[in-house]
Amino acid sequence: MSKKPELRGRAARLARLLPSGPNQAARTPFVLLVVLLLGGGLIGLLILNSSLNEGSFQLSELKKETTELTDQEQELQRDVDAYAAPEALQRRARELGMVPGGDPAFLNPDGTVRGVPGAAAKSSYVPPEPRPQEVASPAPSVSIPVPPSSPPPSTPPPAPAAPSAAPSAPSQAPPTPLPSAMPGPSTSGR
Repeated sequence: MSKKPELRGRAARLARLLPSGPNQAARTPFVLLVVLLLGGGLIGLLILNSSLNEGSFQLSELKKETTELTDQEQELQRDVDAYAAPEALQRRARELGMVPGGDPAFLNPDGTVRGVPGAAAKSSYVPPEPRPQEVASPAPSVSIPVPPSSPPPSTPPPAPAAPSAAPSAPSQAPPTPLPSAMPGPSTSGR
């Protein structure tokens, strides 16, 4: 029936180089290579996808923890603000036995004193009974000793004498100015 024509010359030599068996044997390694590449690619994608999912879970957990810590920080800041309020400080100071100070005296830049200092008012301080909540959860407290107040001086301190035209004798040394608390110009050359 159909018979292959016989080749001559150059075509015959080339035909001897090519295998004359079935073509199926030459395709097997190629098919195996393609299957291995596709399988390896799918496994690689699976590993990549699972690692990305794990990272997203960790990220969501860290965001949740950050939110909780932010809430806790805000709660603690509210507590600090409540303890730092002037009314709370005054109440706590009275509980510790502190009293408001007397009249202050001020130091002028030239070293002279302006004003007459006054003693703090005596207080009939009675320590309060501990409240039940303080007994249940004792907070660390700072004990500040209150020195006994001395009686106010009977005579005010002498006022500085008016300068006279000709000083007869140095009765009192002039006040020495205090060094300035403000930093002066630097002499280090920087």
